[in-house]
Amino acid sequence: MNLEKTMRIISVVGARPQFIKLAPFISAIKKHNESHSNQKIEHSIVHTGQHYDYEMNKIFFDELGIPEPDVNLEVGSGTHGIQTGEMMKRAEQALIEKMPNWILVYGDTNSTLAGALAAVKLHILVGHVESGLRSYNRKMPEEINRILTDHCSAVLFCPTENAVKNLMKEGFPNIINKGILSDSSSIELLISDTELPVVINIGDIMYDTLLMGMEIAEKKSTILEKLDIKPNEYYLATIHRAENTDNKDRLRTIIDSFVEISEKYPLIFPVHPRTRKILEEYNIPHSGLNQVLLLDPISYFDMLILEKNAYKILTDSGGVQKEAYLMKIPCITLRDETEWIETVESGFNILSGITKEAIVTSTLSSQFSQQAKKAIFGNGQTSQEMVKVLIKLKDLSF
Repeated sequence: MNLEKTMRIISVVGARPQFIKLAPFISAIKKHNESHSNQKIEHSIVHTGQHYDYEMNKIFFDELGIPEPDVNLEVGSGTHGIQTGEMMKRAEQALIEKMPNWILVYGDTNSTLAGALAAVKLHILVGHVESGLRSYNRKMPEEINRILTDHCSAVLFCPTENAVKNLMKEGFPNIINKGILSDSSSIELLISDTELPVVINIGDIMYDTLLMGMEIAEKKSTILEKLDIKPNEYYLATIHRAENTDNKDRLRTIIDSFVEISEKYPLIFPVHPRTRKILEEYNIPHSGLNQVLLLDPISYFDMLILEKNAYKILTDSGGVQKEAYLMKIPCITLRDETEWIETVESGFNILSGITKEAIVTSTLSSQFSQQAKKAIFGNGQTSQEMVKVLIKLKDLSF
């Protein structure tokens, strides 16, 4: 392969949502390489090992057709400082060996921040996927990760117009907020003669993934039959954020709420390994669960089918909030704020807060909008547009 005509990209991933977002981007690179014989892209995957349980990572590589990581840093769990520092140390060596044109980081995890910091200190251009999100709650480790990663990045790939507006408030120059681009030449024209950093409203790559995954899920998943549940006759719940799991009282309140809510319909609860460990440490639940069904981690395809057929969804996950919105499933967000404010404004998502009364009332009594929704997350072509941007800007520097 002629390296002079090859652009090298490394994606740093380490958590479930990041694995999932890789799939459409890898597909977009493949399509590009098939149609551009003189302008190839070489893509490598660095897996930090932040989630190292098989059910939480390898299963997604298998099901979504993602290649095995080129490098596995095998960092594992630890405190935020220890985990982030060890990731930076190990990622730096991997980047020095490959010296790519770009490193891409995804979302708001410790893997995101560690990859961005390691790259920017080596003067490697950073692209941040899902840039510009803000909860304005600095007690959340994810909020700190988002802010610092954005300010390390050369290209800030924003999923929504609100994300762009957040960055405008922080003084970022070179704002491209022209909505989602469909003309194949538009994006190159808009970013011509620009300087770094560039902020661009490019749409949400998770919409690309949803379109790809749902087509497979409809053929592959038998989760409804396995659980013996019918469409629109169960609740679906997910909990994983530290603000909910690390606080014993909050976690007990959530579980107690689940028990009461399940008196109407069964509540399906796929349990994140970290959440299950904390439940056991706190001895929660300490009594009967009524119709709350605790599941081990499930595949992405099974999760999509459960989401699509749920009566309502309860979650603290940003990704699940978006998927619920796109599938037109009412969502109750078990937090005091959300980065995806557009879903709340649409009437399909309610911020319940964390009291038992609020969670139960929001779930059982709230009315949800049935109005047609705007295409606030793009047109499902985000990954292809990202490839065009990275090619166009690869020779720039700060």
